[in-house]
Amino acid sequence: MIGLRDKEIEARLERLAQKTGRSKSFYVRQALQEFLEDREDYLLGLARLEAGGRRLSLEEAEKELNGLDS
Repeated sequence: MIGLRDKEIEARLERLAQKTGRSKSFYVRQALQEFLEDREDYLLGLARLEAGGRRLSLEEAEKELNGLDS
């Protein structure tokens, strides 16, 4: 497992693991996976934004997506 240098985070992680019966590694792995997914989505969105192309408002996107239900 990754060594944590922040004692407060380490203590919180330890309490969570004890209360839930899960390992600290489980929670670190879960947090890292969620962070990586969010970061990848952000970078993908940024790349698409910088590439230009068609842009929709939220309202326009909702209308198009609702049209797919038909």
